[in-house]
Amino acid sequence: MDVTRRVPEHVAIIMDGNGRWAKMRGYPRTMGHRKGVEAVREAVRVAGDLGISYLTLFAFSSENWTRPETEVNDLMGLLKAFIRRDLAELHRENVRIRIIGARDNMPGDVLPLLLEAEETTKDNSGLTLVIAFNYGSRDEIARAARKLAARVAAGELSVEAITPVAFARELDTFGIPDPDLIIRTSGEERLSNFLLWQAAYAELLFIPDFWPDFSRETFMAALESFARRERRFGGVDPVAAAVSR
Repeated sequence: MDVTRRVPEHVAIIMDGNGRWAKMRGYPRTMGHRKGVEAVREAVRVAGDLGISYLTLFAFSSENWTRPETEVNDLMGLLKAFIRRDLAELHRENVRIRIIGARDNMPGDVLPLLLEAEETTKDNSGLTLVIAFNYGSRDEIARAARKLAARVAAGELSVEAITPVAFARELDTFGIPDPDLIIRTSGEERLSNFLLWQAAYAELLFIPDFWPDFSRETFMAALESFARRERRFGGVDPVAAAVSR
């Protein structure tokens, strides 16, 4: 199947299984995370090659801070190394970087790098790479609700004006279209507090591959699966409706 005929505008990926990939091979978990960075680079290349407009990667959840300190420190180190090493190349490739997630409790040496990546690439017009860092969808929704509640309390907004569109404007993803396809690796079949509002009509695909094994071929197979699906967004298939009359 020629997937380029029906490429999703926005693909989001829950990159899961780094630790299990390492454990199966007798490596420390940190090795799985390092191998996972290579998979990130490959996913970005494929998305850019195919003309996908938005690629969102769940890099670090707001719950991941509960992991062992050594693992968290390694993940922070990998993130910083990725930005320092890859930012120039991503900029040359016309990639725009967007960061979503809470920013008030980020490590002091991480936030400036993320802000620099956004600022450096803000005018690029190619693939938008959305990095979900310190992100949790329930937290995002709660923060949006607090913003709207404050505006109501201040008399700036009526309760009746709080519509789904108005609510979406307060989310971290404002200006980013909802994902068409959400992929989760490692065989787990749940969203794990990722893009819960935005996933309302997303196609979900759960694949057994651990994230470090995510390759161009894996990505292409996922896009082929998406291309075969029929999306009705709550409506009725016109052909099926005609047959049922």
